[in-house]
Amino acid sequence: MLTKSDSALVIAGHGSTLNPDSSGPTWALAEEIRRRGVFGEVHCAFWKEEPSLRQILHCVDRAHVYVVPNFISEGYFTKTVIPRELDLGDGVTRIGRHVVKYCEPVGNHPRMTELLLKRAAEIAPGVPPEKTSLFIVGHGTDLNENSAVAAKREVDRIAALGRYREVLSGYMEEAPLISEWDKLSTSPNVVVVPFFISDGLHSYEDIPVLLGIATESPGAASANRTSVFAKNPYHLRGRTLYYASSIGTEAGFAEVILDQVAAFDARHPA
Repeated sequence: MLTKSDSALVIAGHGSTLNPDSSGPTWALAEEIRRRGVFGEVHCAFWKEEPSLRQILHCVDRAHVYVVPNFISEGYFTKTVIPRELDLGDGVTRIGRHVVKYCEPVGNHPRMTELLLKRAAEIAPGVPPEKTSLFIVGHGTDLNENSAVAAKREVDRIAALGRYREVLSGYMEEAPLISEWDKLSTSPNVVVVPFFISDGLHSYEDIPVLLGIATESPGAASANRTSVFAKNPYHLRGRTLYYASSIGTEAGFAEVILDQVAAFDARHPA
């Protein structure tokens, strides 16, 4: 069992000034890991919310600090924003009295495949996979070419298992666009799993409009009495569509965070 009572953990998230639910999964992860007593301290830090990435080390008492990005892709935020805001180099960085150990993002963990398949099965119980197209949806961006890599990797892994008739990737801001899901898929049933951390601005407000299951943004999930997930399945464009909540809300993400810390130690022995 991992024991780091002499160290602090900082879970780095995106956060949002537009949607209050964006940081929810990150706070929940921190609370669960704090409950387990693995670390001497557990903190959250965000790019778009408080406490900020730039200031978080002022809040940490322990000298040794593990930073785990609660991000899906190893892209713009994990390669540029977080290192810039924390003044990090590669691997281990000494910053004042702190020794900061920068781990890989949660989206790089091999358990992502298992968690995505679990979420897809849960949202469409009894629907035969051989008559189903599974979409893994990412953001996509021109800020970093690696942004879509995580989703593409999971599509390849799941497709190789041969469970679904077809496994496809779709993106908000680059081709193939998830808004064209009916043109990209051929099955009567379509399951869409957002490869995002939270049911926030993108997965709860933007993607339902792109899919056509909402005509306008439904607003924040926490402000809605009836969620978009409760209305499954959707019958539109001649198909039956099931829309899942974001993969980052899975309870198994606490284990992923701890595994990324252990993996860092394995790569950087004391």
